[in-house]
Amino acid sequence: MIYIPGFKSYYKDENSALFFADTFEAMEKMLPECVDMIFADPPYFLSNDGISCSGGKKVSVNKGEWDRGTNFEEKHRFNRNWIKLSKKVLKPNGTIWISGTLHNIYSVGMALEQEGFKILNNITWQKNNPPPNLSCRYFTHSTETILWARKNEKNSRHFFNYELMKEQNGGKQMKDVWTGNLTSQKEKIFGKHPTQKPLYLLKRIISASTQEKNVVLDPFCGSATTGVACKILNRNFIGIENNEDFIKLSKERLIHAHEQKNF
Repeated sequence: MIYIPGFKSYYKDENSALFFADTFEAMEKMLPECVDMIFADPPYFLSNDGISCSGGKKVSVNKGEWDRGTNFEEKHRFNRNWIKLSKKVLKPNGTIWISGTLHNIYSVGMALEQEGFKILNNITWQKNNPPPNLSCRYFTHSTETILWARKNEKNSRHFFNYELMKEQNGGKQMKDVWTGNLTSQKEKIFGKHPTQKPLYLLKRIISASTQEKNVVLDPFCGSATTGVACKILNRNFIGIENNEDFIKLSKERLIHAHEQKNF
């Protein structure tokens, strides 16, 4: 059964549940050791009133108040708190994946070690079609980092679907640099999210580190790409989101998940 004690689900079906709630409040109420894997795409704290490029046009880099930058101490406290809660809800052999950019990923890595996780891999996701750097004063930002970690406990043994990853990589060991495009427009047919991850990325992550019927949690679920991937791959999904527009988008994507399986 997929539930969070004391919280009513915003949407629920046979293998997924969405909760319109504060992440910290919801995770505090979750039962200990109840999920097999966590994927988290937390705020990057890069909304600083600068400009970026989208579709060949100058646009504001701001995503929303939830992403507005703050000082390092506050960012790091935020990361340690939700990562500590993640450790509580992960099963002994469970793993966590966290994506980020230079704005936040170093704090995330430090928080993982401080909370007793063992980092397994540092995945570099290289984007084939990144937006150009309009200032022409830096190299074009074309990568994100995804950290994969497990509880650093003596007897913990994480699951890794080595053979499947090798098969998907043409019979060779899959490396820790993954290349692909940004989220395509066809993946945004139910609405747009400013930091939506492409479905192929989450399908790989979930396939690599879980088995069918495992429970996957996304504590910052945004547009629920994690949930869509779970439904396609026959995993159970728990999503937590505190933005009303995004939770509505997540619900629509989950309802129509199998229409997106070829994206």
